[in-house]
Amino acid sequence: MLPFYPEEALRELDQIRQPAPFKHGMQDRRDLLWVSIDNIDSKDLDQLTYADTLPSGKSRIYIAVADVDALVKNKSALDLAAQHNTTSVYTPGKVFAMLPPKLSNDLTSLNPDTDRAAIVIEMEVDEAGKFELHSLYPAFVRNRAKLVYETVAEWLEKGWRMEHVSDEVHRQLLLQDQIAQRIRAFRESQGALGFETIELQAVMIAKIAVRLEPRTVNRAHRLIENAMIAANVGASRFLKGHNLPVLQRVVRKPKRWRRIVLLAKALGEKLPARPDVHALRDFLVRQQAARPEHFHDLSLSVIKLIGKGEYVVGVPGRRPVGHFDLALHDYAHTTAPNRRYPDLIMQRLLKSQLFQTPLPYQRKDLAALAIHCTEKEDDATKVERRMIKCAAAMVMKDQIGKRFEALVTGAGRKGIWVRLYDPPIEGKVIIGCGKLDVGDKIEVELLKVDVRKGFIDFRGCL
Repeated sequence: MLPFYPEEALRELDQIRQPAPFKHGMQDRRDLLWVSIDNIDSKDLDQLTYADTLPSGKSRIYIAVADVDALVKNKSALDLAAQHNTTSVYTPGKVFAMLPPKLSNDLTSLNPDTDRAAIVIEMEVDEAGKFELHSLYPAFVRNRAKLVYETVAEWLEKGWRMEHVSDEVHRQLLLQDQIAQRIRAFRESQGALGFETIELQAVMIAKIAVRLEPRTVNRAHRLIENAMIAANVGASRFLKGHNLPVLQRVVRKPKRWRRIVLLAKALGEKLPARPDVHALRDFLVRQQAARPEHFHDLSLSVIKLIGKGEYVVGVPGRRPVGHFDLALHDYAHTTAPNRRYPDLIMQRLLKSQLFQTPLPYQRKDLAALAIHCTEKEDDATKVERRMIKCAAAMVMKDQIGKRFEALVTGAGRKGIWVRLYDPPIEGKVIIGCGKLDVGDKIEVELLKVDVRKGFIDFRGCL
């Protein structure tokens, strides 16, 4: 993974001085009350949302996605650099952005009170939450309020009004939240799985990790998650409806379904012998209600056993692989082109239909890019996990010899990995493994840490 931008890409960047202008064929949607909701430190704003109600009783949610392709041209030096890494990498204290900050944080970011080019996806949502694509088009948009997940969630969940935010924006967010909850309810009725996991973020002081804090998912996260899922489905169906290829995001049926069945059996439940997303969803819902304090552990185990996502080419006329977790057949990543290259590929495919231009990729090229994007995403995930483990090793270095309760999160020829219950950090069991599998509980002793390599090694206390 390149930690820098090539000289040719920087020379191209120097020639880009203004955001993409309004051009023929674009709609002007700057009149809508667009808002962004993101992390407090986010500068690469990829999407805006807006919603309204229809006389029929249905609702409509609009998602505006930054038109990155307008400035980052296919096969340019900037594009090839982005294609090499395929994603931004987020580590404690530093972000290795896929695109230079001049673009991702400024000229292609949907920053507040600025006019920007975007692709708008309008999804119509009925009272039951079923969503259908209404229209998809290029437009000029303007972000009216840059909001943060935590403050939006505090208002939605606790009624703590946001300062310096108008009544009109508050009403808009309430409508968006209502629509998102209906979408979520519909998705769940179709078998979409609901998980709760613990992700850690390092608190850094003077570039030293002093503690690890869990990153929680709140109602504002759910609002954006469901809006983006609807938009991703809409974009995928738009291309499918025009007999165009799609760079799909898929999660195949679990290869380790039998182990999931055994975990359910240990909890007094029965799952069918073959993968069944509806049965798994019902099992998870019951477990979350019966054992909420253990649901994080069950979620993590099931996620590991289902397996990772990947990119594949969806060919017109051929049944798609599907996304097992989401219980969707038509799904793609389209809403984060500033930080994820597959989204930029999809944007170019969409624009080829919108502007009636030749397809930007041959099918064989898309197939190669799908493999490449999957591999580089895995690489980025490994880097991010290693850096978190480096931070965790820094925090844990004074606890050598201490014993902890742990959950097995990985088991194979390369070894056994566990996640502690408190603090919830991951490491490898190098002595005293025994015969363990994902989902087993074990007591471990911290043997050693290596801050530079991010190694956290345990002895199994069987």
